[in-house]
Amino acid sequence: MIPARLSALDPAAREALAETGAVVLTGLPNSPESLPVASALLFGTSLRELFPHRTRTSVDGGMVGLHADSFDIVVEIAGKPVRRRHPDEDHVLVLLASQAPRGGQSFVLDAHEFVDSLDAELTAFLTGTDVDLYGRWAQTRGLPATPRAGRHVEYTRTGRRITRRSDGAAALHRDPAADRVGALLARFDTEVDRVQRTLPRFGLEEGDVLVLDNYRCWHGRDAHEGSRTVHIQTLRTDDA
Repeated sequence: MIPARLSALDPAAREALAETGAVVLTGLPNSPESLPVASALLFGTSLRELFPHRTRTSVDGGMVGLHADSFDIVVEIAGKPVRRRHPDEDHVLVLLASQAPRGGQSFVLDAHEFVDSLDAELTAFLTGTDVDLYGRWAQTRGLPATPRAGRHVEYTRTGRRITRRSDGAAALHRDPAADRVGALLARFDTEVDRVQRTLPRFGLEEGDVLVLDNYRCWHGRDAHEGSRTVHIQTLRTDDA
């Protein structure tokens, strides 16, 4: 899809996000301070958690493939566990602070429709098989030692569907079906690569904020030359 571009102050922005899962907000200052402002404008009293914003600068960056923004990071501050990221962040905001001289166009996919279009065996695997969602990242500092078991497609208590996409998924430890799980994960990667090549690209202007329903939409960007900077914020709402 190519998300609609709307003023952050336009009530239609909230409607577009709910309808399609993605929207580009315009008219806010080119500053990371605009991320919590945009979150409040879109979600109001349903906003529950804002996670620390992060700045990403890449120089001559390679392609960032289709993914959903979520991670499971807990750190200890003054002896108290503090969650810095959540495995089920339900929205992500990406503010383009500095555009690359060449390349870096964005692309977005409705992941619900994509998974439903796959063959029966792969769809059954994604909806019915538990995996370790971050098993390939087991040595990452801050990542809990307990495996995060879950399925690629699940539902929240409020009925929202989650369609996950992460390059960290692996078979659960000592899963007797580990070989089959590994083969199906590889097939899934192949299908994602295939559809990624067909997606329409769109550009962001500096200061634009791309907002995504992180349960429904995956996103990525093309390779670029030169320097490119974005500010990113993930959050959770009532429905998460």
